Amino acid sequence: MGEEIKIEEGSGNVFTDLGFGEEEAKEELLKAELGAEIFRILKHRRLTQTKAARIMGVKQPEISRLKHGKFSYYSVERLMRFLERLNCEVSIHINWPEDKGATRVIAV
Repeated sequence: MGEEIKIEEGSGNVFTDLGFGEEEAKEELLKAELGAEIFRILKHRRLTQTKAARIMGVKQPEISRLKHGKFSYYSVERLMRFLERLNCEVSIHINWPEDKGATRVIAV
């Protein structure tokens, strides 16, 4: 048979695995998750890029850029605003590391 394939377990964050710094990897993963959620909503609602752009307050090429995963052009806050414009309730959950049972939810 051929060469043995080496399998390496990932960290759980593809951006960390790609060599991004810890904080940058967390932010890029969050942007990717928010962007994916935006497109789940657009697909579920069967919105064209033009109609989605109108709802989200941007031009159609911005929707295309998002669709192609170019999230580095956007801040987390802007992606959250897009979700709000799609009538989503966006909230932030804060977990205190020293007190595993403490969680606070802040509505945005």
